[in-house]
Amino acid sequence: MRIMLACCAGMSTSLVVSKMQEAAKAQGKEDYKIWAVEQGEIEHELGNFDVLLLGPQVRHILRKVNKIVDGKAPVDVIDAVAYGRCDGAAVLAQAEKLAGGEK
Repeated sequence: MRIMLACCAGMSTSLVVSKMQEAAKAQGKEDYKIWAVEQGEIEHELGNFDVLLLGPQVRHILRKVNKIVDGKAPVDVIDAVAYGRCDGAAVLAQAEKLAGGEK
């Protein structure tokens, strides 16, 4: 599964990405690709991700991003508590649920 995170500068989500990668590896999901970009890069990345998660700080762009993605992949805002705690396993589970339970 290819999971892309997006935020203001692509940097604040980098720690969450790292924790998600650790969780995926611990769960034997080494084939997962997880990365973060700046919100302006979303359109350029279309087709490269299976799930798009937005940082809570950019939740206000959700409607705009849904129009850009246009149903090609599920989009959601990362749970604020999981994000704040850098709970990679919880954010990974959110992405999997969003993708239809792929594990």
